[in-house]
Amino acid sequence: MLNKIIASLDQSVADIPDGATIMIGGFGDAGMPEGLVQALIRHHARHLTLISNHAGRGETGIGQLIRQGRVRKMVCSFPQAKSATVLSEFLRAGKIELELTPQGTLAERIRAGGSGIEGFYTPTGYGTEIAEGKPTMTFDGIDCVFERALKADFSFVRARRGDRWGNLTYNQSSRNFNPPMAMAGRCTIAEVDEVVELGAIHPEQVVTPGIFVQRVVKTEKPS
Repeated sequence: MLNKIIASLDQSVADIPDGATIMIGGFGDAGMPEGLVQALIRHHARHLTLISNHAGRGETGIGQLIRQGRVRKMVCSFPQAKSATVLSEFLRAGKIELELTPQGTLAERIRAGGSGIEGFYTPTGYGTEIAEGKPTMTFDGIDCVFERALKADFSFVRARRGDRWGNLTYNQSSRNFNPPMAMAGRCTIAEVDEVVELGAIHPEQVVTPGIFVQRVVKTEKPS
């Protein structure tokens, strides 16, 4: 009987090795898989590459991982919010690498990674530092830069409901980066508010099909 339910957050991240690439869903606090991030902090994996829309808030979550020297590289759109200064501090000290990516480009790179597309051309970023070292091409008079798809060893996503097959639904704006990240991870771990029986999620309401999800774990702090 197929059952992807994991007993605890800590158990769900227990096999993440040093050097792993991890996507972390959410947009600000909406849809952020905070329980999985905290479990990763307790797990002590190091030399991580994190892919997220932002680099954390203050010194909690992603910011805490950076502060502990656990993150080798950060790929994100918004590296510094008002309360997030840890990444800037580590950048100035040469302790972390940053790959800055425009938000729409980040979303499309993740979507491409989950769709089997290795890269694409976009006009966004052409002629800026973002385009340095990347192939360029002109289409119908529009200058474009080539962007590689993003994939991850693990994807952390936050969903409203999930069943034992891994089918997921999301809570309003928490949908954001979570569905494409679920597709782009070799092992997707879904932190859910509620575990439901098979059939409780109508097929027309499934946003992320279970084929993209390997583990489902109930959150300790429902939204």
